[in-house]
Amino acid sequence: MTYSRIVGMGRYLPERVMTNFDLEKIVDTTDEWIRTRTGVERRHVVEEDQTTSDMCVESAKSAMDDAGVTPADVDMVITGTTSPDVVFPNVSTIIQHRLGIPACPAFSLEAACSGFIYALTVADKFIKAGEAKCVLVTGAECITKLLDWGDRNTCVLFGDGAGSAIVVPSAEPGILSCELGADGQYRELLHYPVGVSKNLAAAGTDEANIIMQGNEVFKVAVKTLGRIAQAALDKAGVTKEELDWLVPHQANIRIIQAMAKRLNMPMEKVIVTVQDHGNTSAASVPMALDVGRRDGRIKEGQLILMEAFGGGFTWGSVLMRM
Repeated sequence: MTYSRIVGMGRYLPERVMTNFDLEKIVDTTDEWIRTRTGVERRHVVEEDQTTSDMCVESAKSAMDDAGVTPADVDMVITGTTSPDVVFPNVSTIIQHRLGIPACPAFSLEAACSGFIYALTVADKFIKAGEAKCVLVTGAECITKLLDWGDRNTCVLFGDGAGSAIVVPSAEPGILSCELGADGQYRELLHYPVGVSKNLAAAGTDEANIIMQGNEVFKVAVKTLGRIAQAALDKAGVTKEELDWLVPHQANIRIIQAMAKRLNMPMEKVIVTVQDHGNTSAASVPMALDVGRRDGRIKEGQLILMEAFGGGFTWGSVLMRM
């Protein structure tokens, strides 16, 4: 049986760092209020002329170097993002061209904060079907460009970044199970109201900002993430006691702590980056995985559960051996 396996990781964060104390100067909030409610202490913010593809290219280079592959080796590019450079061409084609990757399937998908999990799941299927041999998978966001910096309920949460993975076939188990889902009935709880075929005239106005009902999102997120985590474990015939690490979407510290409790995992076995990155949406999980792997906590052969929950609502989990 052919498995798919992550053999390289990389991440990129914009140089500009915005601390909670910086936010105190522009919105009615305090460092203590943000930290106690979200866990965020700082976040990275793109410059005005910086794009999602700029970050993707840098994180992809790092992942390719880590995996020891060249642009000529890559035969598929998949990007999960809700903030692409332009409507078209899709951001994966931009990344492909800038990296010098030969002509191959290159596409993007939009599942909000679950974007990387969705993209990784698609890569897994292509590899298992024998249709791809080396897939560049990226989750990336310029999410701060969608914020109302006067709304303390949202602007304190988010940051920008990109995380990439190189996924290849393997005779040994890598990705063991994937679990995806979505339910559009919750769209009003977390959404961005402007698009190409709806409210386009509002782009660039005060109406074009992320809208979120935080308490309601929390309730659905914790319940759903607990269910899909167990589903991923059951599908692979693995118990939660066997897990080495939980790599969750870095939405806020309270959701992360709630998930750890549901899985009976001590926080020492959870990769937490929300304090440094904020909520980077689709970039959240791959960047956290890269942090844990590069600082030596996550080791080869260990069992990892990744999960994410995003606007839509969308959700997903991937169980794998590193």
